[in-house]
Amino acid sequence: MRSRYRILEHDFAHFITSTTVAWLPIFTTAARCDILVQAFKYCRQHKGLKVHAWVILDTHFHAIVAAPNLARVLADLKRHTARQIIEQLGGERCDWLLRQLRHQRAPHKTESEHQVWQEGSHPQAIMSDGMMLQKLEYLHNNPVKRGLVASPEHWRYSSAHEWLPGGMVELRCDPWQ
Repeated sequence: MRSRYRILEHDFAHFITSTTVAWLPIFTTAARCDILVQAFKYCRQHKGLKVHAWVILDTHFHAIVAAPNLARVLADLKRHTARQIIEQLGGERCDWLLRQLRHQRAPHKTESEHQVWQEGSHPQAIMSDGMMLQKLEYLHNNPVKRGLVASPEHWRYSSAHEWLPGGMVELRCDPWQ
């Protein structure tokens, strides 16, 4: 089923969530998370993507992003990362996960034998500073609420590091407005 959520407010940043098919735990290694981080960097350099905040968890990622054609950039990012993740899983000999990605593939996804991402990203336009703060808190506290870390800045794959002096930054964020 195609996503019913569309990006209609093209002049605004959007809070997005992209989830792995069947909520499979794909992002459990640094190598797999790095695929997504590198894709964000590439889209920033070559496709006009602005990344205002982000977090990667085992089954999904959240981000606050903007781009002239955000829907197209997100589709390209997901297609590219899917290919690289499948290649990485093959190299890791993670056959159980590859079998699941093959089994979970939607029938209309005929271009690949696997499906990594659920369709859509449920974009929500960020139309005020208050909404931005609410989404930032939600995004950065996600690993804390799941019991993975005690504080947001302890999660490696998150923009929460930006606010720490000398903190390790995997992907630097673009300023808000």
